[in-house]
Amino acid sequence: MRTDPDSPAPASPRSDGARTRVTSCGLVILNEEGEVLLCHATETRHWDIPKGHSDPGESPRDAALRETEEETGLVLAPTRLLDLGWFDYRRDKVLYLFATRLSRAQADLSRCVCRSLFPRPRDGQLIPEMDAFRWVAPTEVDAFASGSLARLFARALPLTELHARLPAPDTETIWPPR
Repeated sequence: MRTDPDSPAPASPRSDGARTRVTSCGLVILNEEGEVLLCHATETRHWDIPKGHSDPGESPRDAALRETEEETGLVLAPTRLLDLGWFDYRRDKVLYLFATRLSRAQADLSRCVCRSLFPRPRDGQLIPEMDAFRWVAPTEVDAFASGSLARLFARALPLTELHARLPAPDTETIWPPR
């Protein structure tokens, strides 16, 4: 199933015939060495790519860009993204993904910050969705990512193949002015 990445996400998430699955829109960011940017999900052991649900009327591309900015602080132009389309992710979720390549200087991990907060289940205190960032080689993804993300990169979206498809990083400034 493919949709126009600039039109609003489907009103009802994909269905596998037995149940409806939610859609999460995200961005796979690779650097010049082919490492993937992973974000640590606060108070878990898992690392993930920037992704999340689209707002009503929001296109998959805009949702992926917004989620990336909220979870990392990276501000990217829509023209930088390669549309990868739909991917099965979990029994209850599908992903609509995009990809880009940035240099390490453009995606300076020391400047990454998550602005997306959620209430901690045990006490309701607001905490950031992501609390750390790292570049991970394709051969090391299993050590950091959830099983679902590791399977996606191993089977449906091999990072080495994706790296070969992406144009070299340009010199565009990514960070907003301070």
